[in-house]
Amino acid sequence: MRKTRWGILSTAAIGTKKVIPGMQRSRTGDVVAIASRDLARAQAAAAELGIPKAYGSYAELLADPDIDAVYNPVPNHLHVSLTLEAVAAGKHVLCEKPIGLSAADAERLLALPKDRHVMEAFMVRFHPQWLAARQAARSGELGEVRAIQCFFSYFNDDPTNIRNVLEIGGGGLMDIGCYPIVAARFIFEAEPERVIALIDRDTTSGVDRLASAILDFGAGRRCEFTVSTQLTPFQRVEIVGTKKRFEIVIPFNAPQGEAVRTLVDDGSKLGDASAIAAMTDPVDQYAEQADAFAAAVRGETPLPYGPADAVQNMRIIDALFRSEKSGRWEKP
Repeated sequence: MRKTRWGILSTAAIGTKKVIPGMQRSRTGDVVAIASRDLARAQAAAAELGIPKAYGSYAELLADPDIDAVYNPVPNHLHVSLTLEAVAAGKHVLCEKPIGLSAADAERLLALPKDRHVMEAFMVRFHPQWLAARQAARSGELGEVRAIQCFFSYFNDDPTNIRNVLEIGGGGLMDIGCYPIVAARFIFEAEPERVIALIDRDTTSGVDRLASAILDFGAGRRCEFTVSTQLTPFQRVEIVGTKKRFEIVIPFNAPQGEAVRTLVDDGSKLGDASAIAAMTDPVDQYAEQADAFAAAVRGETPLPYGPADAVQNMRIIDALFRSEKSGRWEKP
């Protein structure tokens, strides 16, 4: 089996610190090139990570015939345009989340050739703890799953950081609010019928620094979440059914290459005293994601999540921003 040859667009920290090391641990991929608009930065990253080729422009990397697929972690406002360029150059694309600035922006990806694969990089969907959570919901072990609660926060008030620049897609809802949304869709295996949001914005940058939302999936099912870019770092997910609850202790930033703990609790004792802990096998969720995408690239399996899935996630985010302004429930 020939390995999938990856090229990396930009030296963004998410790539150099997490995704590239994960790809290098994958069973089916090789990272063969990295590009930056600054050749020296690309060369430095290539040397540090052991990548054979470095390019001083994205166009040069996309023209490389020895690259099968690219990972695109450029700033949010460039996600769609650079993905379109990559596909036009014959590459498959794993694009960092969120897929674009809006659903309208992302919808440009719907007309792509069917022989080129594009997937939004939600690595959590490939981690065994999330697969176990969905199986517990599917199997009836939890009873009827009616409520999902998520919290995700970190502290970053640096005005020069791209996450705090409103015009290029900064803010908590775009950066980390997309995770509870995709998590609820993943567990319920359904789409919300209506959503409502309460958002607080930074008075200087204008980005949303604290966002809370309810996603109504109908039939008595809902997801409630809060995300913040200016609170103490914390994350947790609770999936609650009529019989038991499933707790994911480190849901989004699971340590790479390590086992993680989940809890299943029937509530018979308070304070987690009746919770039963389980450990996953050691895994790197970025490696699992790379292998799943590479399998689709090689034609071994269907693409698990395509542009339509990414557009739907953006429609929900759009609806939450509309709700911020209207103060009412909005339909995605």
